[in-house]
Amino acid sequence: MLGDISVAENIYIACGYTDMRKSIDGLAAMVQQQFQMDPFNSALFLFCGKRCDRIKALLWEKDGFVLLYKRLENGSFRWPRHENDLKSISRQQFRWLMEGLSIEQKSVILPAGKGAFC
Repeated sequence: MLGDISVAENIYIACGYTDMRKSIDGLAAMVQQQFQMDPFNSALFLFCGKRCDRIKALLWEKDGFVLLYKRLENGSFRWPRHENDLKSISRQQFRWLMEGLSIEQKSVILPAGKGAFC
C-alpha cells in the first residue's frame, strides 16, 4: 500500500543536513554509499534539509520505492545536527519527531508502583 510506514521494520534518520533536491535515486544512493545500508530492506529512511521545516522519507515496498514529503506550515522539526551519520530510532521517537519534539527526551515520567494510602 502506498506509504504504509507500519511495514517498516526499522526507522533511520540521516543526522545532519540533506540536500532536499535529491529524489528517490539520489536518496537511495546516499543510503548505500554514505551510510553503507541497503535501501531495499524493510526500513524507513528519513532526511531533513537546513530549514528543518520539511522532511523526506524513503521506503521500499517490495515492488518499488515510495518517497514521502512533509512540509510544516508552522514550526520546525527537532532534527539531530551534531553528526553526519545514520541513526536508528524507535517508533516512539518517530512519533515524538512528528509531533515537533526532540528524539532525545531529557526526562520521562516513570511508571509508579502501588503505594500505601495514608
